[in-house]
Amino acid sequence: MALLFIIIIPLIASFMSFLLKKSMRGLSYIVICAYSLELVVVLTTIILVMDRKIYALNNYFSVDALGAILMMILAIVGAMASWYSIGYIRSEVDRKIIRSRKAHQYFILLHLFIFAMFFAIITTSPILMWIAIEATTLSTAFLVSFYNKPSAVEAAWKYLIINSIGVLLGFFGTLLFLYPTVHSGFRGFMSWQMLLSHASAFDPFIVKIAFIFVLIGYGTKVGLVPMHPWLPDAHSKAPSPISSLLSGVLLNVAFFAILRFKSITDIAIGSSFSQKLLIFFGILSIVVAAFIIFVQKNYKRLLAYSSVEHMGIVALGFGFGGIGSFAALLHMIYHSLAKSALFLLSGNVFIMYSSTKMAEVRGMIKTLPITGVLFFIGFLAIMGVPPFGIFVTEFIILSAGIGEHPFVTIIAIFSLALVFAAIIKHVVLMVFGDPENSLKHGELNIWTVLPPIILTAILIAFSFFVPSSLQSLLQLATMGN
Repeated sequence: MALLFIIIIPLIASFMSFLLKKSMRGLSYIVICAYSLELVVVLTTIILVMDRKIYALNNYFSVDALGAILMMILAIVGAMASWYSIGYIRSEVDRKIIRSRKAHQYFILLHLFIFAMFFAIITTSPILMWIAIEATTLSTAFLVSFYNKPSAVEAAWKYLIINSIGVLLGFFGTLLFLYPTVHSGFRGFMSWQMLLSHASAFDPFIVKIAFIFVLIGYGTKVGLVPMHPWLPDAHSKAPSPISSLLSGVLLNVAFFAILRFKSITDIAIGSSFSQKLLIFFGILSIVVAAFIIFVQKNYKRLLAYSSVEHMGIVALGFGFGGIGSFAALLHMIYHSLAKSALFLLSGNVFIMYSSTKMAEVRGMIKTLPITGVLFFIGFLAIMGVPPFGIFVTEFIILSAGIGEHPFVTIIAIFSLALVFAAIIKHVVLMVFGDPENSLKHGELNIWTVLPPIILTAILIAFSFFVPSSLQSLLQLATMGN
């Protein structure tokens, strides 16, 4: 029953937001209640998964260890981004940047976006998962163009067209995976478990073609190079809470789809084929992102390209396999917490400085003391500076690859060093430079400060201590990938 509540809660929240129209206070109450309850229900579901390994509502909805990890990320980041939206959107309305009608649309689409991601995770059907991931594109396209500026509208169209084409390729790959089972005469409900049970009899050539389409298709949504051009534009133009969900959650949900098909591919033809492809796209993403980060001038685009880099690291981890897969899953968690916090903090920076250009942002530690400190901590985390958890996961992933793939690993190390130098160059001036005297000093409100504080606190806590229950989930999820 818990799985039903997980998808019903954001749907109800969206419907109630539609009814309330111009009541900002009412919209805020809906957000607080909905995602507080969602956190409780998701936690309950995770406990059930740890007890049973797979928790199923019926033939259509179930969650295993991998799904539980993704649900945990979505519940935490979704709640923080939604709560942050209360203060952020209220500020936009007060400053007359948007009208109350626009705020009303924002919250309706926000709830639908979160619903679609939860649905993609818990459905047992590859087709329904595809529909849900396509629904995330449709709901967020309007949020990317939220401010109706020409550059935002252009970014939304690029996001919509590239992702729709990519997901369409993923759908073609899905049909190729389904074809052998349907061709054999099976006419029932097609689930992941059904595909896994028939995978050993699949034609190897068809499986290879199918996985290539799936990897390119859903890899577009992940932001792997060269399918990434939409990502920096969409992330930089969307409202900051939406950027945090796009980068911190949606990329992982799309990677979740790739991992589902990877499990089937590995049973059908062995793991070597899928691992080589993941290593190729992973190292390509890291190298390209590193060079672009070095010359970047916009802090939201820098964060977006950092997401491309980190998805490349995750791909490398799963490509190397073994302990690398375990570290890649843990890296997903750390990256989601750090990057989501940074995108939320970037919203505070934009409100204060009215610019996303790094050259125009100086002295954050004085103008926004809490945001400035958290911003610097967040960047230290995503750079992989010890003692943050990303340092550990990157070290394990690179260690997993140095034996069989030394050349790739060395390239990755040099690329990560370039990213470190670039981010230090950019961020130190933003945080510790001298601000303009005309700027006001002080944080906006509690809603724009508390969520990134919570995300940063969880990140720091998990960096020093990974609960045994989470370790068990990670081990169970790794066994299938």
